[in-house]
Formats: sequence, structure tokens, C-alpha cells
Amino acid sequence: MITNLQQLSKEDLIHILTEPKNALIKQYKKLLAIEGIELEFAPDALEALAEKAYSKGTGARGLRAILENLMLDIMYDAPSEKKNNDYCFITRDIAEGRKKMKLSRKKA
Repeated sequence: MITNLQQLSKEDLIHILTEPKNALIKQYKKLLAIEGIELEFAPDALEALAEKAYSKGTGARGLRAILENLMLDIMYDAPSEKKNNDYCFITRDIAEGRKKMKLSRKKA
């Protein structure tokens, strides 16, 4: 069988990252919560991730690879860098690779 598929929009990709029960963002939040670290993404960071997948034409499957690449360092370094830091906020600059992700203290 042969069929045409329509490319997902950026809004669709953001929805896939955040909304389903087993969404990628929710999975990473839980993984870091195990280490005692709260993970949060700025809305424009989610847009940047969706834009990368959209521009590459990789769709939803590409989101996983893009997010894994972004989260690799923090997942590896989090346990040893945690000390008094318990918060990780992902900005657009971090999502686009212009800044390095680091842990900080959550502001009350």
C-alpha cells in the first residue's frame, strides 16, 4: 500500500513534546525528578526544538533524537553536579546550542 503523509506543523510537534501521557518532556522531567532536580522548559525553547525537527523534515521521530542530544550532558552530569542545585530551566538559547545548560537553585 502506498499513501501520502502530510508533514506535521510546528504546533503539532510542540503538542507531541508536551501533551500525550508519555510525552518526551514528561519523561525527562520524571528522569531528573528521580535525581531530585526539577526540569522546566521555556515556551520558546519548545518552539526551537519543534523548528529544528520541522526544518529537518524528521517529524515526531526526529524530536526524540533532538531532545536526547540536548539532554545528554545534563543527564550525565546531573548526579555529580547536583550538590545544592535542584533546578534546570531550558531556554531557547540552550535549545539552539548557543548556551550550555546548567543546574541552579530554584527561586522561591
